[in-house]
Amino acid sequence: MKRKHSYIWPTIIAAALALGIFVGGKLHFNDSPEKLFSTNSKKDKLNRLIDYIDYEYVDDIDTDSIVDVTVNQILEKLDPHSVYIPKDEMGRVSENMKGDFVGIGINFYPYKDTIAVIRTIPKGPSSLNGIQAGDRILMADNDTLYGKDFASNAIVSKLKGKIGSSVKLKIYRKSTDKTFTVNVNRGVIPIKSVEAYFMITDDMGYIKINRFAESTYKEFKSALATLSKQGAKKLTLDLRDNPGGYLGVAEKLADEFLQDDKLILFTKNKKGKIDKIRATEKGSFENKPVYVLINERSASASEIIAGALQDNDIGTIVGRRSFGKGLVQREMDLGDGSAVRLTVSRYYTPTGRSIQKSYKNGTKDYYQTFTDRYHSGEMISVDSIKVADSLKFTTPKGKVVYGGGGIIPDVFVPIGTNEEEAVESMDSYYGWFSYFIFEHLDGNRKQYATYSEKEFIKDFSADDIFFENFVDYSLQRNLKMNFYDYERSIKTYLKAALAEQLYGANAHAKIKSSEDAMLKKVLELDNPVFGQEDAEAIEANN
Repeated sequence: MKRKHSYIWPTIIAAALALGIFVGGKLHFNDSPEKLFSTNSKKDKLNRLIDYIDYEYVDDIDTDSIVDVTVNQILEKLDPHSVYIPKDEMGRVSENMKGDFVGIGINFYPYKDTIAVIRTIPKGPSSLNGIQAGDRILMADNDTLYGKDFASNAIVSKLKGKIGSSVKLKIYRKSTDKTFTVNVNRGVIPIKSVEAYFMITDDMGYIKINRFAESTYKEFKSALATLSKQGAKKLTLDLRDNPGGYLGVAEKLADEFLQDDKLILFTKNKKGKIDKIRATEKGSFENKPVYVLINERSASASEIIAGALQDNDIGTIVGRRSFGKGLVQREMDLGDGSAVRLTVSRYYTPTGRSIQKSYKNGTKDYYQTFTDRYHSGEMISVDSIKVADSLKFTTPKGKVVYGGGGIIPDVFVPIGTNEEEAVESMDSYYGWFSYFIFEHLDGNRKQYATYSEKEFIKDFSADDIFFENFVDYSLQRNLKMNFYDYERSIKTYLKAALAEQLYGANAHAKIKSSEDAMLKKVLELDNPVFGQEDAEAIEANN
């Protein structure tokens, strides 16, 4: 007899919808830093206060921490996207936006009290030295890397280092029940911003971008060239959940679709100076069908691309209203290794729209209004989106578009049910499927050794036993939902999570595409006689 469990997730889902925007939305800034302060009485007042505390206050005080708090409180009074970056966080933040780091080339997570290798980066230092998925790293040089209280950031610091430097790793391999040591020379490891790319149909390519880092444009061009060789004459550009990043990178990417001299955006600063950014003749995908996928977590640079194409009557924007960030930050060095990303201008789409939503009631309200979209019904019906006639604009071909809080898509796709979104959240945010799959592979890795990636995607299916094992795993950990109502989706997600740990993010995205409502909508738009056979062709084509 099938077991039924009910659990309603609206609050959790609403929180998941906002995840990534609070931090990721702060990453939209120009590339050139400049000095922040000049000498004035306000600055002198703050300096004197810190000096008084340093030299006269009755107790010893860490004035560095006071300065950090003061800077944060000042920025909070400005807008939600001006942000202070402490010295100890600058390396991590810069690394993420640069697009690579120096390390040993593994994906891992703390499993019980050890460091478990999920995958090695192909042709990376660990892979070249024989480290395998499932291995446990016990020591790095003379440092112990196991124990209940060992933090992930501490582990990372032990595995990173200078390029070419060597680290001696002590490894335990469960499959052979043996421990051994290996010396690994650290190398440059890419942090991919083009998360996945593949052919959806015989003539349509798909590219998923998760942020706009220094390396994004180069990654995009490489992916597009590969898909073009495979026959792509149309493109689906997936910017869902993309919180933004470098303005200049977004401009380059938008240029790929726009003809020479078309306006991409313009910015206006405090003094009223307007800078216009126009497309060049370098675009490699002009005059070809393009579909841009956005959702409520698409922000900043993602909105620049969607707005530029929409206002120039290029392509079709598909999905749900985007986040609504129309502010530009510039990174400025504070002289002690820390920095501030300060809002220096607003950007406007080609028709003149500002898509920045209001922040007059403070940061908490700013992000709460995002959650309110879920409860207001606009995630389910386009008719529930509140727009003001005063913010109405018209494109050159007469299409009506709106400013004042995100990009409203040309074609609306509603969010799934609470349970459907719960399944997605279990994959995207909580890693539930990944944890289960790791434990499954830990005892069954050999049974997948004969599969190639292509064979796995085509031939493997999560059977009923696999599904029941996942249900038992979840119930034992007090996760309750209507598993059997979403059996097909859960089996697809299990297969996708398994593919990710065996082959990587591209295989994961290919498999999940068969359950993707927005991709199905794209096929409907591209082919008016779209039917169930076409939907099934997404998976078959991969």
